Amino acid sequence: MPHPVLDTPISPLRQRLIDEMNMRRFSRETQRNYLRDIGRLATFLGRSPDTATTDDLRRFQIEQQDDGVPVPTMNSIVSALRFFFTHTVDRPDLARKLVRLAHPRKLPVVLSRDEVARLLNATTCLKHQAALSVAYGSGLRVPDG
Repeated sequence: MPHPVLDTPISPLRQRLIDEMNMRRFSRETQRNYLRDIGRLATFLGRSPDTATTDDLRRFQIEQQDDGVPVPTMNSIVSALRFFFTHTVDRPDLARKLVRLAHPRKLPVVLSRDEVARLLNATTCLKHQAALSVAYGSGLRVPDG
């Protein structure tokens, strides 16, 4: 029985992208992600992604942000598109227009001296106090839920 996905011909542009990634020994996961992300742009445009303009890319990034796409995912999409425009279609001018977003970092919660003292005095076992002291002193923290 023929497999519909395997029997569908690959466009020359998609094949060129795959060849470029294979030459650079990209992992299968990276290739899958890049193909997906460039497909997102093609879906947004409603046409081949190699026909994109600077304004198209700007609108695409704004839509992704408005749709609530997380910052790391947005930056991954930018990496895929930069590769595509730089290496696959030789349009580095468009690659330079893509904007990476700063990933906001949260400062860790730091306990006051009194809170640390209460934590260490919460147990009467010397072994547990030592373990808590080492864990806290070395910076071991429980991530926020």
